[in-house]
Amino acid sequence: MPTAFLGTNRASGRTITEQFHVFDAHNPHVYRALERMAARRLAAGATRVSLKDLFEDLRRQLPYGVAGLNNNFTALYARRLIDDHPHWAGVFELRRRRAA
Repeated sequence: MPTAFLGTNRASGRTITEQFHVFDAHNPHVYRALERMAARRLAAGATRVSLKDLFEDLRRQLPYGVAGLNNNFTALYARRLIDDHPHWAGVFELRRRRAA
């Protein structure tokens, strides 16, 4: 698994969404892993999936010292999963976004 890209921080002036897109572009393996993990849980009978829980499971799988999985990205990953898998729309609980 490639080393995670640390992305940017608030000092850069980038929004969370912009930071997410930079991170995601440098770490496509993260999305693929979350997609596989969600699909496995659903296949096992789950009707709800927590992206925060998937993130923690993914963190445990990363080599010690690899950083970059920002909790601010979980909602954006959930929305991306729903965009790619519309039939999963009821699986993830989403709140209304405050920012575009």
